[in-house]
Amino acid sequence: MSELTVESTAREQAAAIRERRISARELLELHLARIESRNGELNAIVSLDADRAMAGAAAADQHLASGGPVGALHGLPFAVKDTHAVAGWRTTYGSPLFADHVPDADDLVVERIRRAGVVLLGKTNVPEFAAGSHTFNTVFGTTLNPVDPSRSAGGSSGGAAAALASGMVPLADGSDMGGSLRNPASFCGVVGLRPSLGRVPGWPLANQWETTSVSGPLARNVGDVALLLSVLAGPDPRVPLALGEHGSAFAPPVTGTLHGLRVAWSRDLGGAFEVDHEVATVVEDAGRLLASSGARVFGDHPDLGEADETFRTLRAWHFQARFGELLARHPGSFKQSLADNIRAGESLTGADVATAYARRTALGERMRLFFAQYDVLVLPVSQVPPFPADQEFPTAINGVEMESYLDWMRSAYFITVTGCPAISVPAGHTPSGLPVGVQIVAPHGAERRLLEVAAAFEAARDA
Repeated sequence: MSELTVESTAREQAAAIRERRISARELLELHLARIESRNGELNAIVSLDADRAMAGAAAADQHLASGGPVGALHGLPFAVKDTHAVAGWRTTYGSPLFADHVPDADDLVVERIRRAGVVLLGKTNVPEFAAGSHTFNTVFGTTLNPVDPSRSAGGSSGGAAAALASGMVPLADGSDMGGSLRNPASFCGVVGLRPSLGRVPGWPLANQWETTSVSGPLARNVGDVALLLSVLAGPDPRVPLALGEHGSAFAPPVTGTLHGLRVAWSRDLGGAFEVDHEVATVVEDAGRLLASSGARVFGDHPDLGEADETFRTLRAWHFQARFGELLARHPGSFKQSLADNIRAGESLTGADVATAYARRTALGERMRLFFAQYDVLVLPVSQVPPFPADQEFPTAINGVEMESYLDWMRSAYFITVTGCPAISVPAGHTPSGLPVGVQIVAPHGAERRLLEVAAAFEAARDA
């Protein structure tokens, strides 16, 4: 037990439990002690239930002692994102309208995480209905960045990323519409993967054919992300758009090489968005590291000119369909930016939505052709470093005003509407020590290749 800490990799922790070098109860106690020391300041984990977690850890130890089969995550402490329903556990979605909500069934991703053997201890904090990339709500308050608690942890998986970076949990689940896995990973210095559409199926959903939001894994390193993806991925008969490859195809070990890799590198997709100078420096350094490690790096980018309007149309349409009636009944119970986005969907016509999907189809085809020339695309994850936690969003970048609370996330949501998988990997820091990630994008369905490239970049960075 002595060599294991909460900073040990999830793979090391899981192996130690399987080999009975530490019990699930002892591992949970280590993490509860870290939660006790850090969570009061950071507010990353909410609805904590230590007694229920201890009972779960005892059951995990008993099961292992019985000689029964164990899952890939057996005995690992876990806190589920508060937008994912957990049967019998308070799930608020960050909304005062659901402050006392306790679901009676698990979401599919939770089913899979539980089946893999985790010990549930609580939920991770989110912005209201996961809208916006800064984690705050009126139910639990604001989640702060573990590196600098005066700064945002990002969002909407901000609680998950902050809990990971501070050692409160070894793994975390998240979801991503416009950057909700990638932005908090970049802000907190961890790894977050937005999978291809269909890779991690979701159920139940109000609209099974909605294709902008996906669930995925976060971890402190690429190998641990692969471990959680191997649990989350795979087909399900309830989800018609699910990809058929079994999750085991993504299991660690994950190794790769940068030698000969064809990399398209771009700071801003040809001037499509403003990038903070300090972030741009880190992304430029990442390009040089790729080149010095044997990759063939080209300054190039796909034309994603229709991405902005496409994303905003589909987001507003989705939000209005999901929350329109709720907003009408409770107009004072939504933050203003979310209420405005929901109302923006009211004026959309069928032709508007059809045009957005046609443009999205064109963007997907353009990416397919682009990746015939390159293996990966590298660009910023977030256009800014972590911003002050008392702001809802950055209002300007390099002196250029942001017209809405979405403008500073273009580098993430432009990739969303391509349907391609994208991973945020820590790449460096600003002069003041704030984390900055680099976004690596691969063709649709190429998660294994993406993980290998990310692992090779991670190794080169740490060399």
